[in-house]
Amino acid sequence: MSTPLLLALAAIALLVGLVTWLRVNAFVALLAAALLAGIGSGLAPLAALKAFQDGVGATLGGIAAVIALGAMIGRLLAESGGALVLAERLESWFGAGRALLCVVVLGLVVGLATWFTVGLLLMVPVAASLARRTGRPFLTLALPLVAFLSAMHGLTPPHPGPVVAIDALGASPGAVLALAFVVAIPAALLAGPVFARWVAPRIDVPPPGPAETSGPAVGRPGFAATAGVIALPVGLMLANSTGELLLPAGGAVRGALAFAGHPVTALVAALVFAAMVFGRAAPFSRARLLEFTEQSVAAIGMTLLVVGAGGGFARVLREAGVAEALGGVAGAANLSPLIYGWLVAAFIRVATGSATVAITTAAGLLAPMLATHPEVNRNLLVLALGSGSLVLSHLNDGGFWIVRDCLGLTVGQTLRTWFVLETILGVAGLGFVLLLSLVL
Repeated sequence: MSTPLLLALAAIALLVGLVTWLRVNAFVALLAAALLAGIGSGLAPLAALKAFQDGVGATLGGIAAVIALGAMIGRLLAESGGALVLAERLESWFGAGRALLCVVVLGLVVGLATWFTVGLLLMVPVAASLARRTGRPFLTLALPLVAFLSAMHGLTPPHPGPVVAIDALGASPGAVLALAFVVAIPAALLAGPVFARWVAPRIDVPPPGPAETSGPAVGRPGFAATAGVIALPVGLMLANSTGELLLPAGGAVRGALAFAGHPVTALVAALVFAAMVFGRAAPFSRARLLEFTEQSVAAIGMTLLVVGAGGGFARVLREAGVAEALGGVAGAANLSPLIYGWLVAAFIRVATGSATVAITTAAGLLAPMLATHPEVNRNLLVLALGSGSLVLSHLNDGGFWIVRDCLGLTVGQTLRTWFVLETILGVAGLGFVLLLSLVL
């Protein structure tokens, strides 16, 4: 095994040991593991530290505002009773015994249109309210929601990873989208409801957020207004994605849709709308609304720091040559292009912690190979790469820490749930891709 791979394994082992056994602060543990990998690979100490800082900045620059705005909206949904209003109406539509079906539908629809993080922050308060109302263990609803959000994000255009892979490999966006549903839905059912049914009795996690009552709906927002708060950012991002697929680049309409549908812009609009709706219905004073938003951001301060540190750790591993070494190991195995592509994406995912980086990097590595393998179905190859990009989410993945915070888990519980869920999702996705390859 090459030196970069040995260093990566040592750094990950150190990270897990510091966080789970010695109870060291996760940010400090990520910094220590990053410095071990960087200095051990030959980087100067200051160069390793700079790579870590650059990774922190790049990660938080892209996602900090999304997390903060999503947390504000989620807090307003919970405090106003809006999440409970949605849960009551959805329960009446689907029936008390079909809360799981309700969550699956929400995960599909919201996950198709929004980033994973945005969908998670918006939907967890609703899942928590459904769990309280129906008396079901929280994880039996939360894990299916997470599974479908993740499957949609990793496998379906117009999410960034699949879109870049489609372009790099010359696949068809429409065909990939259609086949993605065939792959993603059964894979997410295995990783979500089936896995949750087994793991939920073994991990007792109460629904996060403030306790709710089901008394008279006095001072609560209406269902239509509450649904509008969630539908607004989803609709704006979906309009942007539709514009990217159908409108020519550089046009004024597409530019306007891109601005309005950017996750930050869409969530700001939703937050303003939520403050208006919930402030009138509850009613909340402006000072009270400000207090809620400030408290929500204060509560996720450490999460933001740790998410950034995960990005810093991933940047140091890339600078140390871990991703290239992992890709070389997969290439030496002489496997079929679908399995080879899955392994390359999976190895890069383990090294970098990013599903988007994994699928886009793997697509660039595999594109030249297609000239000598014209028999490969390019649409299925995109889905194989997407499936590989989902596996083995561990402590260098910002999504790991976001899920931990949103679901109220410990690090150990997140490893036993999210880590396993993502791996089931990725492995099952490959299995369904290979089954499709027998037909197509």
